[in-house]
Amino acid sequence: MRLTTSAIILSLRIHGETGAVVRMLTPVHGLVAAYVRGARGRRMRPVLLAGNVVEARLAARTEAQLPQAEVELTRSRAPLMTEPLPAAGILWATTLVAEVLPERSPYPALYQGLDGLLDAIAAAPSAKGWGPALLAFELLLLAELGFGLDHSMERTAMEDWPAGLDLTGRRIRRDLLQRPGDPAWDARERLTGRLRRAVGLVA
Repeated sequence: MRLTTSAIILSLRIHGETGAVVRMLTPVHGLVAAYVRGARGRRMRPVLLAGNVVEARLAARTEAQLPQAEVELTRSRAPLMTEPLPAAGILWATTLVAEVLPERSPYPALYQGLDGLLDAIAAAPSAKGWGPALLAFELLLLAELGFGLDHSMERTAMEDWPAGLDLTGRRIRRDLLQRPGDPAWDARERLTGRLRRAVGLVA
């Protein structure tokens, strides 16, 4: 297997002394995991941040083997990771995708949706600007995985996006993240708490 593709970094897990297994979302091949040498080194750490877009060159002897990857940064979202609320939004979205998508199944709409959400987080001056994009992404993810809401529920959710996030959160918890203490759900709880404070729904 040899493949060169654009990819959004989702997560990484330390493997060996200096490397890591990196999970990436690609436009055509879906979720791909690959081993990246030197992932913990000074040069690669800022490249492999969640939300960054890279060009990934993957190679493996067989389809069943974990590929090795060389990655080159093409779009950095690192500045957002210094701001607590945008960072929480990015970590929730990328962790969720890394947890729930099957490997190497194409989800081109989810790739575009995640990229659009991350762009919205970067462009909006406050959470009120990107909260609806987060809700739209969660609705898209549920639909792509076969747990979508009916049209009337979607319309109601989009009319009041904070309440809509409560609804999608219940569906995600029930249908996608069923393990106790799931790290993705912990990331969502932190995010929604910060969102509510940011938009003045709690003191």
